[in-house]
Amino acid sequence: MKQNILTGIKCTGTPHIGNYLGMFRPAIDRANSTDVPSFFFIANYHALNQVKCVKELRQSIKEVACTWLACGLDPKKSAFYMQSDVPEVFELATIFTNVTAKGLMNRAHAYKAAVQSNTEAGRDADEDVNMGLYNYPILMAADIILFDTEFVPVGQDQKQHVEIAADIAKSFNAVFGQTLVVPKELIRKEVAIIPGLDGRKMSKSYNNTIPLFCDEAELLKCIKRITTDSSAPDAPKDPNHLIFQLFKHFSSPSLEEVASRSGDGVLDTRIGWGEAKQKLFEAINTAIKPMRERYNYLMANYSEVEKILTDGAVRARKVAQETLVRVRKAIGV
Repeated sequence: MKQNILTGIKCTGTPHIGNYLGMFRPAIDRANSTDVPSFFFIANYHALNQVKCVKELRQSIKEVACTWLACGLDPKKSAFYMQSDVPEVFELATIFTNVTAKGLMNRAHAYKAAVQSNTEAGRDADEDVNMGLYNYPILMAADIILFDTEFVPVGQDQKQHVEIAADIAKSFNAVFGQTLVVPKELIRKEVAIIPGLDGRKMSKSYNNTIPLFCDEAELLKCIKRITTDSSAPDAPKDPNHLIFQLFKHFSSPSLEEVASRSGDGVLDTRIGWGEAKQKLFEAINTAIKPMRERYNYLMANYSEVEKILTDGAVRARKVAQETLVRVRKAIGV
């Protein structure tokens, strides 16, 4: 069995810089630096847990697809497809329900968070919890395991899902014999969790994101919203502040080196927050401008993207069908 790498993203909104640093960039960098087969998918069925508006879902699918390609995904090198175009995923998910302990699903972060929120509000613990949310980790396990995936590039917040997928693969192998590859998470520690404009994790649910491909005016506006203190311009600043940390992801030299007034290369954090935000805007804008232009082209010519996704699904299904042959043989179907 080949040991592949795979990653996907749920289409529940406009991709932001946290997604780029935590998922898009490291996943694409790894795919481009190895000859190991790689698979990239748009998790449109996962999105149904949250998105019930057809127009909103289709727009998000379009944005996510164009983002992958604009960020440098090579569809000739990697299989790029829509989750819904690979029906083998859903057959494997059904099979997995028969080897997955309910207790494992009870411990899933998303389900626990929903129960806690309901309990704290005095509601029934399972109010508004659908089976799509509860079984989310099983479907994700099928997404991963179907392609003999060894490595899954994820952010720290998705680590548990890969661990659950590994547990499910091990359970299946224990019952039916060594059939499936057990996946492992691949996390770049320096971008495991990207802070948002208010210092919390960058998340659409917190409304603290920086959209990846917004125009220059909106980008500058977002950066100006970053929370800072009232220290004087010539006062030392915390080098662990979001502005300094984000700058390092988009530019070399660091902001400390840029701020140095001595010219001797000594690091210096004495910079006004206004100037620091302007420097950060320039660094991010310079880095993403070519990608933004590519993204805008693809959004305006989406038929080209649809063709790529269709071709990718054909390639993905070939591997998926081979896995299901092994699985069906193992379970006696």
